[in-house]
Amino acid sequence: MANTQTIGGTQTAASARAEALAQRMEQGIDALIAFANTLSEQQWQTAVPKDGRKVGVVIHHVASVLPLEVQLAQQMAKGQPIAGVSWDDVHAMNAGHAKDNANVTKQEAIDLLRKNCTEAAAAIREFTDEQLAAAATNSLYADAPLTSQHMLEDHAVRHCYHHLAKVQGAVK
Repeated sequence: MANTQTIGGTQTAASARAEALAQRMEQGIDALIAFANTLSEQQWQTAVPKDGRKVGVVIHHVASVLPLEVQLAQQMAKGQPIAGVSWDDVHAMNAGHAKDNANVTKQEAIDLLRKNCTEAAAAIREFTDEQLAAAATNSLYADAPLTSQHMLEDHAVRHCYHHLAKVQGAVK
């Protein structure tokens, strides 16, 4: 029997693409958690080169933005554009996060990674193939019409792998 899901009262086949995206994100988050668990307090406080944020802050950052990354993809899946958001806005948000979470503990970051990963993976699994293929303009990419799948891949999925590589490099 095929996996099915109910969206808007309509029974649809579960998306293998959405499942694969959720699994890839979960694998990246699991790898980030495993790495975080190996860090000493000194390593946790190490500044990431060319970034300036501490390793622990960057790990917490990945956890904290997962809900927003999925929310933006859900918006695009409805054909709604991402408008008026610039990379300068993203950098300002990240700087504010770093300031507000300068003393985040390893356990706090890991707990938030687990919680937000579980919720993000469940939300990603709700996407249909049609929703993943839906395109909308995205101001983060010069108003290019991009798919919600691209948004998930470039943010919720790639983000954890990108920052894992950066924090690993910082503590070598």
